[in-house]
Amino acid sequence: MALICLEGMRFHAFHGCFDEEQVVGTDFIVNLCVDADTSHAQVCDDINTTVNYQLLYDCVSDEMHNPSHLLEHVAQRILERVMREFVAVRWASVKISKLNPPLGGQLDSASVQIEVSR
Repeated sequence: MALICLEGMRFHAFHGCFDEEQVVGTDFIVNLCVDADTSHAQVCDDINTTVNYQLLYDCVSDEMHNPSHLLEHVAQRILERVMREFVAVRWASVKISKLNPPLGGQLDSASVQIEVSR
């Protein structure tokens, strides 16, 4: 087993319950980790025998550019898609952080982290 992680993916997206967030947008950081059997790839050095990082990134990017009110909803969509498109993935965790959320005070980020397994 191996953990494959894409960390610090940055997106400008339009998630949030406030009208301004849906018009102006906000910056987000996404971290995704998946657990997969990479034993064959470790020996044969063939990208077709492991989880392709680019395809993982594309899943996250697509879902981040589909607006939602709640980060929980975006996170769930990302995980459902990863589990559907990558049969080798046995467990996945995604953390989405909204930078400088409009909560009326000084705050670096607000985050949601969800994980799923088969």
